[in-house]
Amino acid sequence: MDYPVLSKISSPLDVKNLGEKELAKLCEEIRAKIMKTVSKNGGHLASNLGAVELTIALHRVFSSPKDAILFDVGHQCYAHKLLTGRFEKFDTLRVKDGLSGFMRPTESEHDPFVTGHSSNSISAAYGIYKAKKLLGQEGTAVAVIGDGALTGGMAYEGLNNAGASNSKFIVVLNDNKMSISKNVGALARTLTKMRNRSNYHTFKDKFSQFLLKIPFIGRKLNSIVYRIKEGFKNALYRSNLFSVLGYNYLGPVDGHDIEGIESILKIAKSYNRPSLVHIVTTKGKGYKFAESSPKNYHGVSPFDIDTGADNNKKLNFSSVAGNTLCDLAKTDGKICAITAAMTEGTGLENFAAEYKQRFFDVGIAEGHGVCFGAALASQGLKPYFAVYSSFLQRGFDQIIHDAAIGKFPLRLLVDRAGIVGEDGESHQGLFDVSYLTCIPEMTVFSPSSYKELEYRIKFTAENDGMFAIRYPRGCEKPCGDVGFTADFSVVDGKGKKAIVTYGRLFSEALEAKSETDINIVKLNKIYPLSNDLINTLKGFEEIYVFEETVKSGGIGEHLSALLLQNGFKGKFKICAVENEFIPQMDTTEALSICKLDAKGMVNEVNNG
Repeated sequence: MDYPVLSKISSPLDVKNLGEKELAKLCEEIRAKIMKTVSKNGGHLASNLGAVELTIALHRVFSSPKDAILFDVGHQCYAHKLLTGRFEKFDTLRVKDGLSGFMRPTESEHDPFVTGHSSNSISAAYGIYKAKKLLGQEGTAVAVIGDGALTGGMAYEGLNNAGASNSKFIVVLNDNKMSISKNVGALARTLTKMRNRSNYHTFKDKFSQFLLKIPFIGRKLNSIVYRIKEGFKNALYRSNLFSVLGYNYLGPVDGHDIEGIESILKIAKSYNRPSLVHIVTTKGKGYKFAESSPKNYHGVSPFDIDTGADNNKKLNFSSVAGNTLCDLAKTDGKICAITAAMTEGTGLENFAAEYKQRFFDVGIAEGHGVCFGAALASQGLKPYFAVYSSFLQRGFDQIIHDAAIGKFPLRLLVDRAGIVGEDGESHQGLFDVSYLTCIPEMTVFSPSSYKELEYRIKFTAENDGMFAIRYPRGCEKPCGDVGFTADFSVVDGKGKKAIVTYGRLFSEALEAKSETDINIVKLNKIYPLSNDLINTLKGFEEIYVFEETVKSGGIGEHLSALLLQNGFKGKFKICAVENEFIPQMDTTEALSICKLDAKGMVNEVNNG
């Protein structure tokens, strides 16, 4: 398909000069380009299709990069990328050395902040806004936050802080699922239209100025009129949280009416206090499959545009974890499942359907999820919190304070542990080993296969304690019939060299063994490390630890300290990620670059 309008957009300035017909054509072309690219590369579809008109209106009213526009979660920024000079590179979305699927300041001056995780846009935009004022710079900052991201606690911290100021600060709520404030009746609808016209606000400001000029009683009279007006408005609109927090609430407005969005954004710009603009959009707009089932087209693998079919859908670690919990819940009424707005992503859709009373979606609020789970456990239930490794980072304090100190048996299913591939730096699960193994009372497992994952979930259901079971994104690789019920297993080879590894990398070690016939020590329980393991490892002369995590704080460092304390004199080397962020690329390619695949293991053992 040709893109006669979109291909000519080299910067947001070009968008400002388009007429009504060209804007309609631009929307059509943006959606077509997004669908074509995501169907090939995978990515976030429904949220981006819904935000096209909103993004165009934002760039027509504001002037990026002078005005910072932050999209939250950043996965709704595809149209923004296409309007800010990245059309020619858009086919490289989410591939190695290509465009990120999120906002990245290193990629463009139009991406002012990293927004890979949710709920940070208001804090970041307000910080940028205040910095501009302190530095005497022109421009403002706008936070564009989705209703899903608004379930995260950090969003409310930012709202509270910015709402208490007298700043011309703007938050745009992209509401594509829930109703924030319910308008009642024909009168309310009429007043909404009136309130969203610029002449209404001009008259209101001039009338207020007139009252204030009346000697002696002007200020009091203005205050009385204001209270009457607010009381009348609240009775009709049911006062919402944003008004209470100090925001001038504008909306709701049709999120697919560019002219209407522009009008209300200009009104927000005219205020000398914080404004929240409520935009209502349709997730998946323009693609019938995504409109009818937006959850299924949130984050997608490559798919067929004509049929909507995902040809790559297979059994994976996430679905195995969810199915195992379902099986256990049939006979154990204490088992509960918790997710942080990732029911499908963590394989819990069947559990949610079959055990509604024991399933809890806490929203994008991982800290709350951990504390809530610990509280369930404190009352004798068996909660499993299924959460992506990179998102669990936001619940670190609660793991320590709310679960570990009280010794409440919370079970963590740490999905997407290790390298995740195309989502890039913000989503790599490379830090959970380091931050989980520093917590007292925590036991960590890292299964290599579906059978081992099933076994560990069942094991944790039958035993009390704080457990974390970490497993990778995607499908298993063949691991043979190596035992996994003990704390560790040994696959004997020749000589006095040994590879120590766990999780997905065990399959790579088995492949390496076919060339080197080296001993392999597979860690089933990766933490805490047992005395039997240390005694076994002391029998080798050379030890190579391979792990899919950052080196600092990893299992290799724990092992090296224990071996040193126990008199080990041989060669010891840790092969892990060198404390750096891994950019987006195919997982297989990333493992190769990090020298964590079979070839890297062979080279290290032979030449290390």
